[in-house]
Amino acid sequence: MNRLRLGVNIDHVATIRNARGGTHPDPLRAAKLVAAAGADGITAHLREDRRHISDADIDRLTREIDLPLNLEMAATEEMLAIALRHRPHAACIVPEKREERTTEGGIDAAGQFDKLAPVVRALGKNGTRVSLFIEANRQQIDAAKALGAPVVELHTGAYCDTEGAARAAHLEALREAVAYGASLGLEIHAGHGLGYDTVKPIAAIPQIRELNIGHFLIGEAIFVGLETAIRHMRNLMDEARL
Repeated sequence: MNRLRLGVNIDHVATIRNARGGTHPDPLRAAKLVAAAGADGITAHLREDRRHISDADIDRLTREIDLPLNLEMAATEEMLAIALRHRPHAACIVPEKREERTTEGGIDAAGQFDKLAPVVRALGKNGTRVSLFIEANRQQIDAAKALGAPVVELHTGAYCDTEGAARAAHLEALREAVAYGASLGLEIHAGHGLGYDTVKPIAAIPQIRELNIGHFLIGEAIFVGLETAIRHMRNLMDEARL
């Protein structure tokens, strides 16, 4: 079986902590549970407004977890300096607006080419695997390739948020984009909005190497526990690959 990696985003453990202040629940403790449940990596988004993950969280995650850390970040001088200092295993460059509740859509790699180029170059030279969070279309994939990013993460939000014929159309667009990106030599990841009822068609696309899932798993953990939620997601992904 071509094993599909699972990265778990722990942002919303920090969201719950920050709702009351203090230190509980602890994202580092969540990261250790994620590792025990069989996930392959930890994803954390250090936003400019620090609404969930904090600088201290990144310090602790970098020092104290064995799983690879995927730092989601905006393409700003501040975030670049933080990434260069911590040297995470991976950095996924995402669009960011202060007024949004969560990341809305992919970054415009084609339209922001000149802004992104030095960021991608600096991260790569520092030993961090760079990915770009983009929409599933050829223009964005071509731009990512030209920028020298070895990885793209395709936005699955529209697929997850629709049903019926609309969902089928988004799934087909994702399949075509995955095949095209892989043909260019890019490593393909996917994520955003995936849950138990949407993950298997995405996981079944053979060229996808990694899924990043967070909000659904943290929400499901309220009812069944984090390890149980992750193990079930892992099983669904493995079934899809079979």
